[in-house]
Amino acid sequence: MRLSCADEMLLLNGCPGVIGLAVVLSGERPDVDRVRARVVERWAGLERMSRVVAGRRGRARWAVPAPFDPLAQVAVARGGLDELWARSVDRPLGDGVPPWRLFLVPDAAYGGDFALALVAQHALLDGRSLATLMRSLMDEPASARESRPPVPLPRSGVRAAGRELRVMSAPGQALPTREPGRTYASVAVRELGAHTVRSARRQPAEGRGATLNELLVGAVAGALRDRYGPVRRWRGREVPAYTAVPCDLRTRRNPAELGNTLTVVRVPLPVDVDGPVARLRACQDALAGVPERAAVHATVLFPAAEAARRTGPWVTRLLTSRGRHSCFAATATTAMKWPGSVSTFQGCRLVRTVGLPPLQHPGTVSFALAQAGDTFTLTAVGNADPDDAGRLADAVVTEFETWARTATPSVL
Repeated sequence: MRLSCADEMLLLNGCPGVIGLAVVLSGERPDVDRVRARVVERWAGLERMSRVVAGRRGRARWAVPAPFDPLAQVAVARGGLDELWARSVDRPLGDGVPPWRLFLVPDAAYGGDFALALVAQHALLDGRSLATLMRSLMDEPASARESRPPVPLPRSGVRAAGRELRVMSAPGQALPTREPGRTYASVAVRELGAHTVRSARRQPAEGRGATLNELLVGAVAGALRDRYGPVRRWRGREVPAYTAVPCDLRTRRNPAELGNTLTVVRVPLPVDVDGPVARLRACQDALAGVPERAAVHATVLFPAAEAARRTGPWVTRLLTSRGRHSCFAATATTAMKWPGSVSTFQGCRLVRTVGLPPLQHPGTVSFALAQAGDTFTLTAVGNADPDDAGRLADAVVTEFETWARTATPSVL
């Protein structure tokens, strides 16, 4: 089976490409064999979970070389969740077996007694797929389904496609580093209080309030300002820094589809705007057009790319060449919400979810903000200066706290 255009671009983008999602649980930790039994029950029938990449790069395809084997895929992690994320982020999963692993993490921290952590190559699964799979393991599962062609979105015109191509190819800046040409991988996880996030959502006071995605992008802009100063001073260039915003292209007719049913929209970060609330307003304005731009990708750009790449593997290399540079997007920002208020795994209560965004090109930091009920957890993955992930994660939390302190009190 041929890789989709999205699969192939993620395979060839030059990054390690490992993503993850952990569910932190409270209760008695189960034996790993019980976890394997649940995995066999819920995942063995999903053909995508048995796939490996076969063939040469440029002519790669999906193959299913062997039956589903939980012994090779499900294991007990060494150490805690922080150690697992740090070990996983820059190490592509080995060839020969399907590129995913589920770990039973004995010492999860973050308010729980243990965790189940799924890591996978992005070429196999996107972040929404990870959430769908983890939900399917719960005691009251949501079903997962095989990939199929997405339901068409409203068709956009050629002019809109031209505008989008210009935005996606405009010059941008990578994050400044102390040692040009040398960067370090780092991972940081931070908890945000529910009261802080609820209060921050009431910003700006005279507006409709802010979504979680708008808050994350605005907080990242403020964190970059705090860490590096205005963008115009980074390299003496009047060129913006961008963030990559993943957009799920699933609809109500295929919400549980597995694979890479997504696109990435490039949004300028208002780092040079003064003041946290003003930056948030600028982010709201910039993000307002993202759904329409994502529709252009789905209805015009992706079909054109799929048609063009039939002429040869060079087309995919051309399509991925722009994204290979860190100036394409200095950051990536993903907000995700676990559906429903209560979930359990073999009677153990879900406490929180913790994401692992991918390690991108040198001079970048990726952020994932995960919500499960009243818990909010931020993960930052840096490929910049040592511990830039930790410093920027702290600065993002500070931005949320600033919004919360200045928000209009809610009226009961």
